[in-house]
Amino acid sequence: MEALYLLFSIISTFVTSLALSLRLFFRTLLCRFLPFYYTDALSSNAAAESVSIYEGTVWHERRHPVRHSFRYSVRYALFDLDCSPGPPPDHLSADEARHVAGTSGPVFLLTIPTSVGYEQNPLSLYYCYDLEGSLRHLKKCIAEVTNTPWGERVNFVFNPNSDLVAKPLHVSPFMDMIGNWSIRANDPEDSLSVCISVQHPKHGDYFVATLKAKRISSISVSDHDLFFWLMPHKVALWIYWHAIKLWWKNVQFITHPRYSNPKHREEAQMRDQMLQCNQKPASDRDKRLQDEGHCPENFTDRNYRKRQFKWRDAKWPWC
Repeated sequence: MEALYLLFSIISTFVTSLALSLRLFFRTLLCRFLPFYYTDALSSNAAAESVSIYEGTVWHERRHPVRHSFRYSVRYALFDLDCSPGPPPDHLSADEARHVAGTSGPVFLLTIPTSVGYEQNPLSLYYCYDLEGSLRHLKKCIAEVTNTPWGERVNFVFNPNSDLVAKPLHVSPFMDMIGNWSIRANDPEDSLSVCISVQHPKHGDYFVATLKAKRISSISVSDHDLFFWLMPHKVALWIYWHAIKLWWKNVQFITHPRYSNPKHREEAQMRDQMLQCNQKPASDRDKRLQDEGHCPENFTDRNYRKRQFKWRDAKWPWC
């Protein structure tokens, strides 16, 4: 049933994207040859003023049980969620992000926009700032991770300078849930970078993923729809193609933990709590409690809730 649904989804996406691509093509021709239509198109894209465009490279490297790496070009949009009249659907608003992160300043969303009816975002990031006088300071980030093909999603808060998060989502069928994500991100200005490595108790740092991109002048991007045409499709193609290559290399296929461990989310939350607990300064007595697998008494629920894990279930029929 799941295989049939996946096939149907691919066919449906292909037909929808083809139809909308033709529509985009004819609209582009009208914009080029009919000046009055071109003016209307520009006015309809007024939201572009609140969007910064980035172009760069995603790089993945796996070191266990086989070496496997790849890179591909990618295009991202950075939305000012407080100024954008039409923020991307199915994402947090600026006020929601501020509430989750506990910040008071502007919020920016880095994501790959939907193109010709299709969205594919393994990772979107919210940059949440605090204001210090007339200056803004990047205080927290919110990661929004979505897995393929299930469409499950998890949001969580992390420190952009450097943070360690217990793996909360079955992102790849070729990785187990036992591990932590070491994650960091810089303040996106003329360039941006995001780095995530997987720390595993058995395999060490055996997987690394990075995004490096540079801002493009908005003058050189007159039509955002055309600029991001088929970008989500390319990302999905890379995901499925390299999944096939890993399977061909006999990397162990790991079934979704919901079949073997229905409490995997709760366990991930507990592992993350212990990670935060162990990072805090401790007295000799607190150190002894940590060694015994307990959090110090001064480690309260209020401190832990700053991570703010929030899951979204898989889409039909994966649920």
